[in-house]
Amino acid sequence: MHEHLPAQARGVTPRRFAIGGVTVAPNLVLAPMSGITDSAYRTLVKELNPGAVGLVVTELVSVEALTRRNVRTRGMMRFRPLERPISIQLFGADPERMAASARLAEDLGADVVDVNCGCPAPKVTRKGGGADLMRRPAVLREILQALRRTLTIPFTVKLRAGWDAGSRNAVEVARMAEGEGAQAIAVHGRTRAQLYSGTADWELVARVKQAVAVPVIGSGDVTTAAGALARLAETGVDGIMVGRAALAHPWIFREVEALQRGLSLAPPTPAERLAAVAALIARLEEELPPKAALGRSRGLACRMVKHLRGGAELRAALTRAPTTAAMRELLAASSALAYESAA
Repeated sequence: MHEHLPAQARGVTPRRFAIGGVTVAPNLVLAPMSGITDSAYRTLVKELNPGAVGLVVTELVSVEALTRRNVRTRGMMRFRPLERPISIQLFGADPERMAASARLAEDLGADVVDVNCGCPAPKVTRKGGGADLMRRPAVLREILQALRRTLTIPFTVKLRAGWDAGSRNAVEVARMAEGEGAQAIAVHGRTRAQLYSGTADWELVARVKQAVAVPVIGSGDVTTAAGALARLAETGVDGIMVGRAALAHPWIFREVEALQRGLSLAPPTPAERLAAVAALIARLEEELPPKAALGRSRGLACRMVKHLRGGAELRAALTRAPTTAAMRELLAASSALAYESAA
């Protein structure tokens, strides 16, 4: 797939699709990312991209922990009204626990429940969840049947290309999931064995789209607005899911949406970028205990200042900061310098 922008993708009205009765408009989705897409981060992305994020997905939530009434895990399912429509993503391998957790997600107000069949992390796959379900489709079938009996809201699945190069079975698994009631399929074009190395196979994503009638959301290596529109045009997928690119540049959704309208937006200024990081840290301070807020703030802030001039020095200073308050002070000082430089 090419990174250029095909002529047929220029200046078109942003597309939409439906997951059951849930409208996703525009057709851009914030990907689930473990340790990243909590409510604070999802809200920031929505605020930075007004009207440009059609669906947000929570970080993956363990059904084992939920059904043992783990308070912290249940807290991962909280969301603000601004985040709607929202999909709560669950991972596990026990059909009964998955169904009970999905029922809880529905009771808490989720618009969609997503089944994680793509996480490559060993701590997930060695327990039979995530991408391990790609090589155990019979278990996945039982899970989907249990959800179909339990839920009144729609459910979806997020797949990888397969477990490894010798078992690239995303097309077959997608057909099975559709047959068991999944109302959308997200596909990341790498195998579990690849982790995040190499390149995503968008030809395979296109084959999944051709194989099923429900909406298909493509994922993998979407790093620019032009790249997102190129993949939409070349594969025919219904939506695009953006994950890692949104960490360093969370404004990517508004850029894609604008380009669909034939417009080009100016990138955020250094001061705007620093202000966004400070706002995220403040929100994490409100939601998490101090130690947890500091750890998550360091990780996210370092990614978000990555492309700034002098970003390496700022990242080092943020990593050494002993508190979130100290991090915000560093950002405020850097922001003042950014304003002076612009002037």
